[in-house]
Amino acid sequence: MMRGAWLVAIALPSMALGQQDAVKQGEQIFSKTCSIGYCHGSRGGVGGAPRLVSRGFTREFINTTVSQGVAGTAMPAFGGKLSRQELTSVEAYVASLNGLASSSAARMAQRPLSPEAERGRALFFDAVRNFGRCATCHEMNGTGIPVAAPISKVPADVKALRAMETPRVVTAEIDGESMPALVVSAGKARTVLFDLTSAPPVQRIAATEGVKVNQGSGWKHSAVMGSYSDAELGAILSYLKAAVQ
Repeated sequence: MMRGAWLVAIALPSMALGQQDAVKQGEQIFSKTCSIGYCHGSRGGVGGAPRLVSRGFTREFINTTVSQGVAGTAMPAFGGKLSRQELTSVEAYVASLNGLASSSAARMAQRPLSPEAERGRALFFDAVRNFGRCATCHEMNGTGIPVAAPISKVPADVKALRAMETPRVVTAEIDGESMPALVVSAGKARTVLFDLTSAPPVQRIAATEGVKVNQGSGWKHSAVMGSYSDAELGAILSYLKAAVQ
């Protein structure tokens, strides 16, 4: 589970409001309830609590977390705090921040794929795998989370995919805590990075003077591919070759 507080909302179909109206109402509720300094930032961006925008949250994950809250954090259970319609609206808004509302349209816009590549696409974005899917860290055709750099060169085969080097992953130390990380930015005042200790990667922001970065890391790409068999990775490679072309 990620550090800090979360904002989540129950995943229910919008009955009383149209999709656009529900998203608009959800944004208004979010800005008054969740977009405060020590919680989630404006429009789900950087704040005291984890970022919500473009995180790849599934509706099931949103539903479970809002209903039960997150023990040991400032994230409460919202089930008894908002009305059903309010919960539905906030869910629609958070879903829009994660591309759920437009995912169907994005799929329709893609050119036809071979049966094997289509199977690979489904595996790449497979929500059943939760955070074990490729799309947790990789974006393709506007869908997914761009934690890692865009995929521009597809490995030749499954063996090469599993052994793929990760030269951008470094070892970062924040307040004595060491972690494999991808550095997003390192300014004079603050450093933004993704902590790869667990899935999904956690975006962390710290004063630059308190961050120490050493090149290289023991982290391996193969460590996060355990949910896929070789046959499934072969299908994913077929999809990547078609998508990158």
